Amino acid sequence: MVTPCDVPVGVITGDNVLKLLQHAKDNGYAIPAFNCTSSSTCNAVLEAAAKFNSPVIIQASNGGAQFQIGKSIKDKNACAVGSVAMAMHVRTVAPFYGVPVILHSDHCAKKLLPWFDGMLEADEAYFAQYGEPLFSSHMLDLSEEPDEENIAICVEYFKRMAPMKIWLEMEIGITGGEEDGVNNEDVDPEKLYTSPEQVYSVYEALSPIGNMFSIAAAFGNVHGVYKPGNVSLQPARLLTHQEFTKEKISASEDKPIFLVMHGGSGSTDDEIATAVSAGVVKMNVDTDTQWAYWDGTRQFVADNHDYLQGQIGNPKGPDAPNKKFYDPRVWVRKAEESMGARCGVSMEKLGSKGTFVPKKPESGSIPVYNFKPIAHNPLKDAVDGVSKMVAGVMGK
Repeated sequence: MVTPCDVPVGVITGDNVLKLLQHAKDNGYAIPAFNCTSSSTCNAVLEAAAKFNSPVIIQASNGGAQFQIGKSIKDKNACAVGSVAMAMHVRTVAPFYGVPVILHSDHCAKKLLPWFDGMLEADEAYFAQYGEPLFSSHMLDLSEEPDEENIAICVEYFKRMAPMKIWLEMEIGITGGEEDGVNNEDVDPEKLYTSPEQVYSVYEALSPIGNMFSIAAAFGNVHGVYKPGNVSLQPARLLTHQEFTKEKISASEDKPIFLVMHGGSGSTDDEIATAVSAGVVKMNVDTDTQWAYWDGTRQFVADNHDYLQGQIGNPKGPDAPNKKFYDPRVWVRKAEESMGARCGVSMEKLGSKGTFVPKKPESGSIPVYNFKPIAHNPLKDAVDGVSKMVAGVMGK
């Protein structure tokens, strides 16, 4: 039985993120990260976390964020605003579920950096008002770029994120398949396997800035769904990365790196367990939960076909109403229940199930508007403002 990690419930940031991920690594489990595209999918994930006694990661992709704001919105900041909307929803409701939640943004390729910049702008504004960033963590996926450029860009962003204690996830080596408009289906197979030297080069560049970062190292992963055996996953390579870096830095810890697993759909239980035992603390889940959400709807439609052919008229009579069947709250709920069950499967496979007993609040104890700005000292704010101005002038 794992002793639960001593972190608050609701969205956690900063030192609490580090504490939770270290707890996962030390106790041999990983936290599932679910891509969410609506308040409904966010709620399904939160409900599952409470039901299966697990911390959880909720993440927005670029395309998912566009869906959050509305597909018809073509504003250049649409995806950043959609991500902020999801984050504000999760921050508002997460405390009621009684589990710790990491708010994350998923793959950001070089062409999507304006989206990343927008989210960081929101983090900084939120930090100024509330003393913590809006998001817990962000991911940069510059794996399509040369390693030197990939790492250099990550360094610059990490310097901006570190003062707010935002976790950085980066990817080196390529995950195959297609995800959110980035297509690696025809990539050279050798690039699907990251070397220990590549992983260490990331550690060497980022660790002087801070310790709040993780690495998605490729070991044959492929986005999307596939039958076990159709892809050559080699999770044992991850332990080699740990051993290489441990020797390089003379670490006392056997697994000094926080690792992340992408493209896990279709992986065998043994492959997942091997990855987790090598220091994977987070695994992305998207394709399987997309299917589960649809499958709940599909089954409901199949079971109630004759009640879903018109607003009135069903086997009970030509004038019998069908509102109780086509009301979105009915069939969307079936989708949520199905998705939640699949979330539970991931929690069990990753070992996070049962690692955190929910601390649900007493009814009415959480304020309806639960956002409390930090108290500011006008004199200190003025001094800080002048200092920044001087620093800006000197920098020029």
